[in-house]
Amino acid sequence: MISTTSSTADMVTQGKMEINAVENVEAKNTRGLGCFGWLLVLISLLFVTATFPLTIFMCVKIVKEYERAVIFRLGRITGRKPKGPGLFFVLPCTDTLVKVDLRTVSFDIPPQEILTRDSVTVSVDGVVYFRIHCPISSVANVSNAHSSTRLLAQTTLRNVLGTKNLAELLSDREGISHSMQESLDVATNPWGIKVERVEIKDVKLPQQLQRAMAAEAEASREARAKIISAEGEMNASRALKEASLIISESPSALQLRYLQTLHTIAAEKNSTIIFPMPMDILQNFMK
Repeated sequence: MISTTSSTADMVTQGKMEINAVENVEAKNTRGLGCFGWLLVLISLLFVTATFPLTIFMCVKIVKEYERAVIFRLGRITGRKPKGPGLFFVLPCTDTLVKVDLRTVSFDIPPQEILTRDSVTVSVDGVVYFRIHCPISSVANVSNAHSSTRLLAQTTLRNVLGTKNLAELLSDREGISHSMQESLDVATNPWGIKVERVEIKDVKLPQQLQRAMAAEAEASREARAKIISAEGEMNASRALKEASLIISESPSALQLRYLQTLHTIAAEKNSTIIFPMPMDILQNFMK
């Protein structure tokens, strides 16, 4: 057990040493231009000095507060860090300037036809907010950072939603957005991009599915209404039973009930006269 742990630690240490070695080699290659490279730089400096009044506009560059400049000198990044903001000097013959915008960028994910885990086809679109936090990685590690992030967002949306049910898709949008943000952030980190927020805008269901869901909801509401009505009738019948037991204990209570009914009818229809028939007469006829 101890030997296995020690061998694992040795492998991790060796991997770190290899990564550091690769980084050191890249740094040396970046710093060293070689004799021929320095000769070209010197010639470029002499050319700028000889034509100073004319080349001043080609040598002076201005970078805004929200921008950074990545300078390639003979194909190598100078200083391993971006320049700016402000005013700086470049050589027109040997230096190439690439400006990178550090502001947050938002874009819409086009509607994607997605098959959910329960075999329902839906159309989902969203919006992604991201920014570049490492200008050098965004220039050196990917050809087009913005386009690559857009394509990756579409693929991630399809992959994440393909593992969800329709109910989860409609009820757990916040969790899905958070999961997409984490996946995009991990994938775009080598490109120097930070995904700040992902939101699901709209979920469009097929017309047939919408009608089926509406019919199901309507049937469920009707069933609940019938249950509530039946419970009300049951409670009313129990109350009437208790009232009949109370009235049967007092004969005068039935006469008072007759009078109350006459008063109610007389208030609504004054032209109608109703005479209550005693129950004893009906009992004699029934016998």
